Amino acid sequence: MMNAVDIVLIVVGFIISLVGLIGCVAPAMPGTPLNFLALILLSLAKDWQPFSATFLIVMAIITIIVTVLENVIPAWGARKYGAEKASIWLALAGTFIGLIFFPPLGIFIGAFVGALVGEFAHGKEASTAFKAGWGVFVGTFLGIGIKLVASGIMFFYFIRNVF
Repeated sequence: MMNAVDIVLIVVGFIISLVGLIGCVAPAMPGTPLNFLALILLSLAKDWQPFSATFLIVMAIITIIVTVLENVIPAWGARKYGAEKASIWLALAGTFIGLIFFPPLGIFIGAFVGALVGEFAHGKEASTAFKAGWGVFVGTFLGIGIKLVASGIMFFYFIRNVF
């Protein structure tokens, strides 16, 4: 039988999980870790019944891997397409500025423009600058995609095990 605390844990877990899904597309928000936290809260509310220890350990490892990848992939994409280090930093700054002024598409547009500005500042030709911008765009998109997949799976397991 569930008591009030269990119900609060489940409701808070659900809200955290939704915020986690939103956090997948918002930079600097820990989307996947929030969804993992929701699984922990559900487990607490249900006396650790819905998920095995192995499942939670696997989800924790996935959360760590995704968190690392989300920070590495955009830089990797930029480097793969020849971006300078300054362009990568400007792409990151552009991501935040784009998020503030043009959410949610500003994430991509800002990163792309930031990389372009960085490349032009280093005297690169337009074709090289656009390649670097494209690399940042692709890397950012892949990072968001990976976060969404992992968080979506965790959200699915949360919902499936609530009842």
